[in-house]
Amino acid sequence: MESIVEGFISYISKEKRFSRHTLTAYTKDLDQFIIHIHDNLEIKEIQDVDHHDIRSWIISILEDDKLQPISVNRKISCLRSFYKYLIRNEIVGKNPMLRITSLKTKKKLPLFLEQSQMQSLLDGLEFGDDFAGVRDKLIVELLYCTGMRRAELIGLKTTDVNRSKNELKVLGKRNKERIIPLSANMMAVIEAYELLLADTFPHMSRQEFLLVNDNCGQMTDGFVYRKVNRYLRLVTTIEKKSPHILRHTFATHMLNNGADLNAIKELLGHANLSATQVYTHNSIEKLTQIYKQAHPRA
Repeated sequence: MESIVEGFISYISKEKRFSRHTLTAYTKDLDQFIIHIHDNLEIKEIQDVDHHDIRSWIISILEDDKLQPISVNRKISCLRSFYKYLIRNEIVGKNPMLRITSLKTKKKLPLFLEQSQMQSLLDGLEFGDDFAGVRDKLIVELLYCTGMRRAELIGLKTTDVNRSKNELKVLGKRNKERIIPLSANMMAVIEAYELLLADTFPHMSRQEFLLVNDNCGQMTDGFVYRKVNRYLRLVTTIEKKSPHILRHTFATHMLNNGADLNAIKELLGHANLSATQVYTHNSIEKLTQIYKQAHPRA
């Protein structure tokens, strides 16, 4: 069964181009699932697993591991992808996940920074004018000004920047490319960074990746998280201070300033509009707050 899991992970990595974060999570989920059916249910072959067995695993992680429904649903999503792979490759004849439904969860509105906080972050903080400082500020600016995901930022190639058109090519989920326009100011920041990169690492040949770590190597998820978290702590007290907050902030600020929802969808690389519509709730809340503060009869 281990070889089947390895084949699935290789498939979603190479062909589906799932993020490294998802690959790690799915590997852990499947390892946990297989341990359950092996040790608790004494099932040795994946073909012998039915929907009752899957439900017993879901119940065990709910009751024994005390996981929240949102975490369990991610594991269910993992199994859905896994069984689609098994069916496609004729490893199993029936898909037991067709009888498994996701758990109900409370919808949480995306957290985001206020525009004044972003202004303080980008215009008020001193990042430094050395390579690390310029690079760190570029990380924050790109995440906020484009709304791209952390994995997309890490994967940016030097050749993805179209300097004649002020555009950036981003490779998103499912290997889907999208083009994001860049302001003249953003282009100037990128050019300044590239000049400093060449001066800092003169012995290195032309870089494949646009953004690099302190040793001129490719950045990791943890590297980007630590950088963003460090600077967000200086301007906000919101609970989560991850790179994804800047993606939420990008979408919310675009919507609050009159951008079309479909345009935001394309810029974010969402597969459908429903994923983008969550940001309208933030805007409605903001309008409600303004109304209560400003209207004499509110």
